[in-house]
Amino acid sequence: MRFKRFGRGFGLCLLALLGPEGVPAIAPAVAHEAIVTDQPADSVSFVDLEAMKETGRIGVGGKPAGVALSPDKATAYVTAPDSKELIEIDAVSHAVKRRLVLGGAPLGIAAHPTLPEVYVADWYAHKLIVVDTVKFAVAGEIAVGLSPSGIAVTPDGRLLLSADRDSDAISIIDVATRTRLGTVATGSRPFGITIDKSGMRAFTANVKSDDVTVIDIATRTVVGKVPTGRRPYAVALAQGRGFVTDQYGGTITVFDLGTLAPIKRIDACDHPEGIEADAGETNVYVACWGDDVLLRIDPLSLKVTGRAPVGNGPRAFGKFIR
Repeated sequence: MRFKRFGRGFGLCLLALLGPEGVPAIAPAVAHEAIVTDQPADSVSFVDLEAMKETGRIGVGGKPAGVALSPDKATAYVTAPDSKELIEIDAVSHAVKRRLVLGGAPLGIAAHPTLPEVYVADWYAHKLIVVDTVKFAVAGEIAVGLSPSGIAVTPDGRLLLSADRDSDAISIIDVATRTRLGTVATGSRPFGITIDKSGMRAFTANVKSDDVTVIDIATRTVVGKVPTGRRPYAVALAQGRGFVTDQYGGTITVFDLGTLAPIKRIDACDHPEGIEADAGETNVYVACWGDDVLLRIDPLSLKVTGRAPVGNGPRAFGKFIR
């Protein structure tokens, strides 16, 4: 089965450091690159973010959509909904390493910050699949709401959040026990979900109600909503501001993270989808489905400062900056 665009088609998706609880974590690889899934092109593009130039492209098949990176950012994990697979890619050599058939409709994906695990949202089966990245095998399943799309893990690795699109809610899951602790109602049809660096708040892009829901994770309460452009897809956070891709508006809605007040709507491109800020919050990067480019935006001046051509139909749904 072919999925052209989940966000639209479904209702418009070394040195050891000491991590949390004394768990060792690997120092990130030195690189400054975007790994962009080009869904209709069946490819993954690699973009040098200093030069804003594509440096490589590999065919992967399966209409790739979601993307996540290992803790050391040396490995990329890509969901392929058409072939029902998870694809493991060496982010350094730009080569496919392993493939795992999951079945269903794998879409959103997130990697644990310290454990060798990734979590994949199965749109059709209404569950999250736990994958052991050492064995590259399914290690468990977690039932969630209807049509899970975007997923994210808190920075301390304790909680996993799922945007359950057709339930108009998020699920909150205890990672250690793989237990669903509860849900929080959102706007209509949440798709992308982002957690801030403190692990205190989550932000969902609600494609039908044209807004962002802001959630206090600890209390499981909604603390506010932000109006956006048409069909918001995903959210990035940088420099005290939120950035939302408005698919149908061709814009980026910018809002203040403290007051949640709208700041500006940036004219961006044809169908902006995946969005992420780099680690230093120096730039925000946007995958433009209709224009086949990756945009770079200055989060302070709110101006587009670069664009790099990539493959046809870039989605980059997840965390794609290394």
